[in-house]
Amino acid sequence: MDKTARLKKFAFPKKEKLKSKKLIEQLFAEGKSITVFPLKLIYLPIVFDDDVQFKTMVVAPKKNFKSAVKRNRVKRLLREAYRLNKPYIFNNIEGNFALAILYIGKEMPDYHLVELKTKGLLEQFVKKYNHE
Repeated sequence: MDKTARLKKFAFPKKEKLKSKKLIEQLFAEGKSITVFPLKLIYLPIVFDDDVQFKTMVVAPKKNFKSAVKRNRVKRLLREAYRLNKPYIFNNIEGNFALAILYIGKEMPDYHLVELKTKGLLEQFVKKYNHE
């Protein structure tokens, strides 16, 4: 596997980002959730028009982080942890999903905690989905 193929495996391209307002509303209304504190994953099986297996969004609530700088930092950490660990779910799950990863903690996290909890969250998701 050459270097560009390896880098693409870990990319988080625009087409994998969940941006449709209608889809986001449906996800929060009908989706199921898994919590590994301080993260929460809301997921919904869905069919996309493009050939994408997962569309994902990350959320850091304004209620817990008043400063936009802090919210953006938390979202950057969440996106990076997801980006590096997403091959795990791509390789272990069939089907298409809309995902929302929420940071529900009140303290500013460090990257090590976010990555550890993201791995646990994705493992729980794979286990739960494969048993349904």
